[in-house]
Amino acid sequence: MKTVEQVIQHLKKGELKEALKHINRIKSSESVEDILLLAEEMLQLGFVEEAKDLFEHLLELYPDEGELLVSLAEILIDMDQEDEAMLMLEKVSADDEVYPSALLLEADLYQLQGMDEVSERKLLKAKEILPEEVIIDFALGELFFHQGRDQEAIANYIKVLEHEQEVPGVNVHQRLAEALSSSGKFEEALPHFEKALEDGLEINTLFEYAFTAFQAGLYETAVRKFIELKDLDHEYHSLYLYLAKSYEHLEDLEKALKTAKDGIKADEFNKELYFFGGKIALKSGLDEEAENLFKEALALDPGYLEAALTLLKLYTHQERYEDVLECIGEVRRYGEDDPQFDWIAAVSYQHTEQFKESLTSYHNAYNSFKNNQDFLEDYGFFLIEEGDRATSREVFNKLLEINPANDEYAMILERLDEGPEEA
Repeated sequence: MKTVEQVIQHLKKGELKEALKHINRIKSSESVEDILLLAEEMLQLGFVEEAKDLFEHLLELYPDEGELLVSLAEILIDMDQEDEAMLMLEKVSADDEVYPSALLLEADLYQLQGMDEVSERKLLKAKEILPEEVIIDFALGELFFHQGRDQEAIANYIKVLEHEQEVPGVNVHQRLAEALSSSGKFEEALPHFEKALEDGLEINTLFEYAFTAFQAGLYETAVRKFIELKDLDHEYHSLYLYLAKSYEHLEDLEKALKTAKDGIKADEFNKELYFFGGKIALKSGLDEEAENLFKEALALDPGYLEAALTLLKLYTHQERYEDVLECIGEVRRYGEDDPQFDWIAAVSYQHTEQFKESLTSYHNAYNSFKNNQDFLEDYGFFLIEEGDRATSREVFNKLLEINPANDEYAMILERLDEGPEEA
């Protein structure tokens, strides 16, 4: 048995110490082919440092050998030594048959460094040398997809699919489906998701399929796929919100609310599930349950404006004006604010007879809502009650500009013109 074969046997048995005893002797006594065989075998078995040492020894003997330069660069990349790998790749001659492989590796390295334009140039150069090589089409597709250039990514993935459905470790149908979905071509993406799943059920792909069906407005399909995913892994938290939303679109509020609650059990820190569950409870006439869910969302994120505004509207509808003011104060204490808070606070102060505070809040809200008919009505009638005829006249004139056909505004202005001016 050759020494190289003995070393390989030792390595396979995990006898590294025994294997290392022979390696230095192999460098000086064995053929280049045997040393290369050993280096590749060691790499396959995970002995990266030892394999690197052998490749470096061979490179000393043949410093211009492209295959060795590329192999050593791959090892250096695996060892997170990208700069050293780049130096190796730059040594590969343009007339070497492995030059396209070097260009592909360089493209990967430049992309990792955020230098997408350089990466693209390297890939296009490789494409000029090997115009029929699908791995280059795939690499271009990956780069374009990473850059958000969906149409170009799609074109390259389609080229790959003319020859291969899978490149090492990647299902091309899945990539094409993702690119189509990203570009808004949701229905076109679905058959490719189906083909990807035919080759093997993968839960992330299943989620993407279900989510794309949701985006396409195919809510029954989305429900089926989300349920299939839930049966496979009920801890896949992302599914619950979109399954609940799918039920809402199908007008099944009971299942939508139950799904939101199931999602909360699986992911109790998901504020969006509490908020969405609250909205469904509100639509279902379950005001108390809605209030509790909104409060839970705000407990997780006191600055969650959408939840705060919806809760404020509920309180206002229920004429719970003190609760409105308390809620606004609590959210503002956490550094969050919204122009609607001033409008809502103005109405609440008015109803709790805190007129000075109400006027201040109306003033604060005015610039944001000076073209909003509902706000101007609230403000105008408040000013009349306060006896400020001059300002209320300005407000109702603006309302009449917005809605010239409104007879009520015209009558109010007539009365204001007839009455005495404010002192």
